[in-house]
Formats: sequence, structure tokens, C-alpha cells
Amino acid sequence: MRLATVMLAAGLTLAGGAVIAMTQGAASPAPASPPAEDLKTAASFQSIKDPAARSVALFTEAGKVIQSPRCLNCHPVERAPTQGDDLHPHNPPMVAGQSGHGPTGMPCLSCHGPANVRTFGQQVKSIPGDPHWALAPAEMAWQGKSLGQICAQLKDPARNGGKTLAQIHEHMARDHLVGWGWNPGEGRKPAPGTQAQFGEIIKAWIDTGAKCPKA
Repeated sequence: MRLATVMLAAGLTLAGGAVIAMTQGAASPAPASPPAEDLKTAASFQSIKDPAARSVALFTEAGKVIQSPRCLNCHPVERAPTQGDDLHPHNPPMVAGQSGHGPTGMPCLSCHGPANVRTFGQQVKSIPGDPHWALAPAEMAWQGKSLGQICAQLKDPARNGGKTLAQIHEHMARDHLVGWGWNPGEGRKPAPGTQAQFGEIIKAWIDTGAKCPKA
């Protein structure tokens, strides 16, 4: 048999029908991810003299991250993750399961590895990943809630899994999976600012009385 051209192609279908493909020759440059929005620094709120008003303003700023798609997709009230900046249903269909890591027989790690994986798909440009990839626990579900409702839930140990405000700050400021929101892979807009800025805002919110917006 005569072979004029030798080509090697392999494809693996993953979440949302994305295909990771390898072909001969140099790969095309990776597309740039949408830029992150700005996030004010905690120090920029010092001009608000009333501590309660400053606290509300700080949490409102933190809400840019908390209510961003990077957080909301993993904090669904219905216990089924969503995807994209438009929060569309996860494809393939997925539920939290008892562990928060997916149902028996199809855990999250079936598609999500320890790091983001670039694809060559047109709709899904990368598969997100983290060593601890999972849905947020039910007590931290807030998609569809107002910022004031989320704030009240976060500071209430009866509804936040028994966490103190110090533990809430530690989670938001240093947790690696939370940090994924600023490194979400190709095709996804990062959460506003940086995780360090976000952590400082949460700390300042706590230090000023952890006041909540009315709505």
C-alpha cells in the first residue's frame, strides 16, 4: 500500500462535546481569555467614615466575585452545576450526588482532572480542573439569591455549615479551588480582581462588623 501522507489524529469527547485533538504540525496559538474586571482594594473604602456603611460597601464590592459566573456555577441551589457566563445547564447533565462530587458511576473526575485542559473545540475551549473539583456544599448554595441573602447566609453558622467568619475568610482568601476562579482556563472570563484583593475585602468586611446589604 502506498502512503503519500501519514497523519495521526486522536480525539477524546469530554464535557459539553469538546474534543481534544492532536494533529501533525504546530498547534495554533491559544486564544486569549476574556480580561478580568477590576476589583477595588479594601483600602479604597477608608473614606467611608461610618463603619456600618463601609462594611456594606465592602461586601457589595465582594459581590462582584461572589455573584460572578465563576462562583455561581458551582454554588447552585438546585444541586446541579451550571456552565458558562450565561449559567446554562451543565452538559452532560450532572448532579451533586451525596458527596458533592457527582453521582455514583459518573463522578466529577470523569471529566475534570487536577488542572485545566485546553481543547480544540469551538464551543468549549478548555475543560476546567482542580485537585478538589466539586460542587459547593448545600449550605453554601446561593445561585439565584440576592446579595443581601447570600451575605446573611454566609455569616450564619446555622446555615453556612457551622463556619466562623474567620473560617469564611480563610476559605475565600486562600482556598485553592476558590482560586481557580481567577485561573479558569481558555474561553472563560476570570473573576474580578485577584484572590488576594478579594480576601482583603472580606477581611475588611468582617473587621467593620460584617454588615449586609438590604437586597
